[in-house]
Amino acid sequence: MTALLRYQTALLVRSQRWLPPFLLYAVFLGIGVQGGQPLLDSLGYTAAFLLPVAAWLVRICVSNEPPAARTVVAAAVGPARAHLACVLVALAGAALLGTTATALVTFISDPVGSDRHKRVPVLEAAGAGLLAVLTCALLGVAVGALTAWPVLRSPGRAVPALLLAALLALVATGSPAHAAVSGLVDGSHSATVHVPILPLVAAAVLSAAAIAAACALTSRRSP
Repeated sequence: MTALLRYQTALLVRSQRWLPPFLLYAVFLGIGVQGGQPLLDSLGYTAAFLLPVAAWLVRICVSNEPPAARTVVAAAVGPARAHLACVLVALAGAALLGTTATALVTFISDPVGSDRHKRVPVLEAAGAGLLAVLTCALLGVAVGALTAWPVLRSPGRAVPALLLAALLALVATGSPAHAAVSGLVDGSHSATVHVPILPLVAAAVLSAAAIAAACALTSRRSP
């Protein structure tokens, strides 16, 4: 599995297809997060913006390999393991991007509530923001896994489905991503840090189920 992860990581880096989602995330942060804003609000935006980027990375990773190379790798290690490596590389990339953004946003933001008077514990807030980022990354990967090959093979259906699913994952009541982001933004009003442990666990379960379903389909469908 280690060799597969290195192989898929090298494919992603050399293809430079990761640049558009990374640049999109940077643009989102540049518009939505400004220096000196309340810390918890900024961390909430940082986590929310990552969800569609994580879904996009999954789509890139699962389609990054030429069909002939995919066939060879699947024959050597099994189609499910080959597909799993693609998805894990996308998750690692999203998590790394979100972690870096969380550190940067924590540094430039003002550790106060939205009223600008009550102080917010920086380390505790940063920890909650990191968990929210991981929650959104996991749910974004679940969205990407269910809206890319082998679940949806037609780009005409897959891309709109990805966008719609990412939007619903952010705004739908009961969504782990919605709960994690809302906890940060709502906590900013009272300068209280809500650690999104339950949303993170729920997102991990949903992501694991989505990835398992996608991997199971790879042995039944050809690229």
